[in-house]
Amino acid sequence: MELLMGRPAAHPSTRMGYLAWQVVHVMGSRLERALRSLNLTAAQHNALQHVVWTPGISAAEIARRTGFTPQSMGAAVNALVDRGLLARREHPSSRRTVQLTITDGGAKLAERARGVVERLDEEALAVLAPAERAVVHTLLLRMLAELNPDALPTMDLRGTS
Repeated sequence: MELLMGRPAAHPSTRMGYLAWQVVHVMGSRLERALRSLNLTAAQHNALQHVVWTPGISAAEIARRTGFTPQSMGAAVNALVDRGLLARREHPSSRRTVQLTITDGGAKLAERARGVVERLDEEALAVLAPAERAVVHTLLLRMLAELNPDALPTMDLRGTS
C-alpha cells in the first residue's frame, strides 16, 4: 500500500465524492444511451422536462437548475425549437428574456422520455430495499438543497428527514 505523508493511502471508494461521481457518471452514460432512441441528449431532455414543469421558463434558468452550462443549454433549446418541440415567446415585461413553451409534439416526447428515465431509475435502485430507497432519496434531497438549491422546487427540503 502506498504511503502519503507517512499514512497509508486511502482507496478512493472511501470518499463520498468519488462514489457520487461514479454513480453520476454511470447513470449519465446510461441516460444518454437510452435517450438516443428518442433522438434526445440529456440537456435536451432536461430542457423539455423543465418547460413541462415550469411553462415560460427561460433557457438560462434551466441551465441554473440543471447544472448545464448556459451555452450547452442554449444549443439544446435551439435544437428543440428547430425540431418544433419547443417554442419561444417574448417575456411580457422583459424584452431580454425569452420564455419557452412546449408544443404538442414536445409534450408527447417529454412523456416518452420520462418513461425511459423511470425505467433507468428502477434498474439502478433495484439493489436497494424500499426503505433504503427512501433514505437515499431523502439524503440526496438534503444534500442538493444545500449544494444547488436552484435545482429543487421552491419548498425548503434541507430539514426533511
